[in-house]
Amino acid sequence: MATATAGEAPKKSSKERMKEYLKGWVPYRYKRYIFFVIATIVGLGLPFVTINGNKFFLLNFDHKQIHLFFTRFDMQELYMMPFLLIFGFLFIFFLTTLGGRVWCGWACPQTIFRVIYRDLIQTKLLGVRKSIKNKQKEPKDQMGKRIIGGLIWVVLAFIAAADFMWYFVPPEDFFKYIKTPSEHPVLIGAILITAGFLIYDVIKLKEDFCIYVCPYARVQSVMYDEETIQTIYDTERGGHIYSEDQEHKLVHNLKELKAKEPDAECTFCDSCVRVCPTHIDIKRGTQLECINCLECADACTEVMGALGKPSLITWTSYSAIKEHRKPKFLRFRTIAYAVALILALAGLFWMGSKKEYMLLNINKTTQLYKIKDHGKRITNSYRFLVQNTQTEPHRYYFEVVDHPDIKIERPKEPFKINPRSKVMKVVVLSTTKDLVKDTTKDTPIPITIRAYAVDAKDKIVVERKTTFVFPRYDILQKKREEKE
Repeated sequence: MATATAGEAPKKSSKERMKEYLKGWVPYRYKRYIFFVIATIVGLGLPFVTINGNKFFLLNFDHKQIHLFFTRFDMQELYMMPFLLIFGFLFIFFLTTLGGRVWCGWACPQTIFRVIYRDLIQTKLLGVRKSIKNKQKEPKDQMGKRIIGGLIWVVLAFIAAADFMWYFVPPEDFFKYIKTPSEHPVLIGAILITAGFLIYDVIKLKEDFCIYVCPYARVQSVMYDEETIQTIYDTERGGHIYSEDQEHKLVHNLKELKAKEPDAECTFCDSCVRVCPTHIDIKRGTQLECINCLECADACTEVMGALGKPSLITWTSYSAIKEHRKPKFLRFRTIAYAVALILALAGLFWMGSKKEYMLLNINKTTQLYKIKDHGKRITNSYRFLVQNTQTEPHRYYFEVVDHPDIKIERPKEPFKINPRSKVMKVVVLSTTKDLVKDTTKDTPIPITIRAYAVDAKDKIVVERKTTFVFPRYDILQKKREEKE
């Protein structure tokens, strides 16, 4: 054992150097775990958060409604959906351009589920896997523990499937429906299909879903540029292990690497390879299979930390590595996506502000008009479908906004509609004035109908355009002459 001579400081062991160098360092893995916990709590809890009877997000096919940002919209109000879809796609493009497949490694349910099953249940809880740092070797023995792990995941898969359904069927209805499964076969079938897929996906398909099934991996590469933040192996420091086209190895061991590049710092420990959940070698460069989980960066940080050096694998951009600087987050592409996102979000909120607190559809009957009282009164009939979208009952009535000579003849009094209910009303408009004296044709007169809640006229009011058909004046005159 080497000892320090007089006046010399004792040499530090690799563990001591690593501890000193990595003081205050927090592995990306732990940061991801924190993010996973937050995402899980939000995902499970959000369906239960209700403000004024509305959810943050709910696509309710049962009641033909969508809840967005605690505002409820009926199917007739889905004119805002294009803005929502545009915003979603632009957000994915922006996120990918900025940080590669950061969604895959940090927020995707598939990744979270695999970490729960592989790292928590199999490794930490049951010890089926010997080390969390080796994801290449699949467990083959301990069948009993593997079955227990599978059963635990089956339970969690059904919870996850139920949580998924809560964004389509609110929890208060969900728990009521599952008490009578025979009356709700579609819901039960959806739960079984979703849970079955999650069981197969997490236990059998595993990361092959990310590599071969997920379409995001196929489209992400076209969104990358030289400034996109990715998990990158620094070839300038570590050495060139693979050719530029990634097709073959330039060196196969540390001896070959040192002979070719004496200053290369890679130790050929392959810790980065063993820990990779998608079974790739990050030293080959950018690959579609990489999900930016940064577990290889953690592994390399520990190895290089023992040598008192920074990690050869970092979360940065190719340009930043080549030019020895920090990545550029603000550039034309990200700014353009950010502006487009802001515009889409503004459009979404603007359309949301157009929400109507009642719904009204107006259809004319097949009979254009009636001439009554020997030509003194002209009537038009309509069918009004009125829907109360509120959570409390209201009394409703109508008025003609822009033609004082056209009056509401029927109904004569306001009528009540219960919460979230709709009523069909036959509405008759009439006039005793000669609105048009055209002897060649019937004349449709544009009018505006205003419908409102009598007890909340300032808030619950909508307007619709329709027409009032006035008969040919010569026909009207004949009716009047018949009386005489």
